[in-house]
Amino acid sequence: MPTPFSEERAEQISRHLKLLTFLFVIVPIVLLVIFIEFRFRSIEENLPLQSPSVRDEARRELDTMPWHPVTGQRLYVPAYSHVYHQKGDPYLLTVTLNVRNTDVDNEIVITSVRYYDTSGKEIRSLLQKPLQLAPLAATEFVIQRDDKTGGSGASFLVEWQAGTEVNQPIVETVMVDTSNTQGISFTASAVAISGNLPATQGATESEE
Repeated sequence: MPTPFSEERAEQISRHLKLLTFLFVIVPIVLLVIFIEFRFRSIEENLPLQSPSVRDEARRELDTMPWHPVTGQRLYVPAYSHVYHQKGDPYLLTVTLNVRNTDVDNEIVITSVRYYDTSGKEIRSLLQKPLQLAPLAATEFVIQRDDKTGGSGASFLVEWQAGTEVNQPIVETVMVDTSNTQGISFTASAVAISGNLPATQGATESEE
């Protein structure tokens, strides 16, 4: 039968083992996790900022048009700043307007991007200068989820031009929300509502 002394000694040894485990196992692991998290944050802060509005050589802002426009369009693009769910409550969405130049040889220029609300009132212009898209290049414009000004019937008017006959660009909106356990996403395509500059008119003016 163990003596009280041996039991006390065993308890002391157990406490010492627990303390050593805490000091040499648990604490280093916690410190390692904190160090890794700090390093990740430091790396993220030093990375160049890549926002949806970033411009590069394939997407250059222009002060003057590089050619006399020959063709172009004005496009109506549906957007949904929110949709309704359950008992008619608004469900907010992030809207991305995406414009893709589908021509493999020629650039196009986006001359205007305007955002409208459900009542048809212009909210703001999303383009300060004409934006040139290189062949097969794409660009995007984002309406943040918390921006409720557009409403369920929001829209964009997009105008583009080209200095020669080109393939028509693909223009669409992507609506997304992933804030809940079950996300939602869908797209809407642009509809041409007018030719911004008929090819015959552009050719006549360029000859003069």
